[in-house]
Amino acid sequence: MKQLGFLGLNTGGFHRLAYTEWGEPNDNPTIVCVHGLSRNGRDFDFLAEALSAKERRVVCPDLAGRGRSDWLTDKQSYGFQVYCADLTALFARLGSNSFDWVGTSLGGLIGMVMAAQPNSPIRRLVINDAGPFIPRTAPQRILEYLGKAPHFKSVAEAEAYLRQTLAPYGKLTDAQWAHLARHGVHPKTKGGYIIAYDPGIAAPMRQARPVDIDMWETWDKIRCPVLLLRGATSDVLSAETAAEMCRRGPPTEYIEFPNVGHAPALMDPKQIEVVTSWLLAPGRPRRAQRS
Repeated sequence: MKQLGFLGLNTGGFHRLAYTEWGEPNDNPTIVCVHGLSRNGRDFDFLAEALSAKERRVVCPDLAGRGRSDWLTDKQSYGFQVYCADLTALFARLGSNSFDWVGTSLGGLIGMVMAAQPNSPIRRLVINDAGPFIPRTAPQRILEYLGKAPHFKSVAEAEAYLRQTLAPYGKLTDAQWAHLARHGVHPKTKGGYIIAYDPGIAAPMRQARPVDIDMWETWDKIRCPVLLLRGATSDVLSAETAAEMCRRGPPTEYIEFPNVGHAPALMDPKQIEVVTSWLLAPGRPRRAQRS
């Protein structure tokens, strides 16, 4: 694993984007894994390790304002325009002709937007607990903790906080919770820790009027095959929306994980096997529904 970075540019100036890279470039499509709203690329370490063992190059960026990436000066810039521009710059830096995309929550929505573009280099798309319709109640729930700047005396204290806020991830091992905590905080210069994201990422959501998110037009433009994952108790991706995604738009295979909400952490060996098997399977996946 290598920790690397590059420069992005928006109206507020240049900002540095960090990413981790697993494996070496080869003739296979590079796999890009994009995290959720308040998380970072190290969430995918377990999945990336499994995929790189199969001779796949895996790249896991930290979106602007998260993880080791710079915070934006203009907080209203946190949105699809900047995220897509940054990830397009990452595509150019990586130099691959085609990519497979794994996106959790916000990362899945960004993947939808990127895959829907004409001449998109995205070959296969894994969407983890996100979809073209998200009820307004889900962002409102997330705003209850997003944008706050909790301080912690220790990483153990941060882990206890994450176990509570990320409880919908389902049952994780102690080692996995410790991993999320270790990479989910930054040390403060005067001691203690802060959460590893800019509280300003919530600014656009707080300013906007609460509405349902409707991206069906984007979904219908996607042409590459899709693996859709859902936590059975998710309040972000409903079973009804998942069923409609299987009925229309790109060829979609649907898998639901029991005893998980928003979102499956993709750390459990069974979840990792689902993703790796689908990405590594030859040919074009069929439209199917499984649970």
